[in-house]
Amino acid sequence: MPSPRIVLVRHGATEWSVSGQHTGVSDIPLTEEGRGAAQALRQRLADREFAIALVSPLGRARETADLAGFGDRVEVEPDLRELNYGEYEGRTTSEIREERPGWSVWRDGSPGGESPDAAGERATRVIDRALESGGDAVLFAHAHILRILTARWLELPAAYGGNFPLGTAAICELGYERERRAIWLWNDQSHLR
Repeated sequence: MPSPRIVLVRHGATEWSVSGQHTGVSDIPLTEEGRGAAQALRQRLADREFAIALVSPLGRARETADLAGFGDRVEVEPDLRELNYGEYEGRTTSEIREERPGWSVWRDGSPGGESPDAAGERATRVIDRALESGGDAVLFAHAHILRILTARWLELPAAYGGNFPLGTAAICELGYERERRAIWLWNDQSHLR
């Protein structure tokens, strides 16, 4: 029997994802381009069967799941919400580095926000839930939490998520090579061409 796969889908573009602003708890809607990219996911995922489909509670991920054809079967999973950036919400990395040279969310976190390790605990719970489904899973969420989830899938510290850049409306696939957890597909946006 083939090993289960976990398909990760980042939401389509928002104004803040385009501008590089950290978007955690703010519920910024998809742009028209973001909606078009989410619709392109429908054909890409149409031939796959999933035992479970989970989505972040935030609107940009829920709308992406809906436009991708999963609106009637997706379950909201609070642990898939994006990293909380605290005082850095809505700010770009370059703006933050004017005050804190060399700052990295992966190393330094955000004042009043959530650490990558805390988000890693949430990601581990999502992985467990996906594996308990008994088949393939699809997860609709956000860049940082999906990158953290990937690090935890590989049994690495959450901060290693910084090594996995992820574009909007991208598809990734986690699975196994024999008994070892592996990445089978990463940051695939070929459906957008």
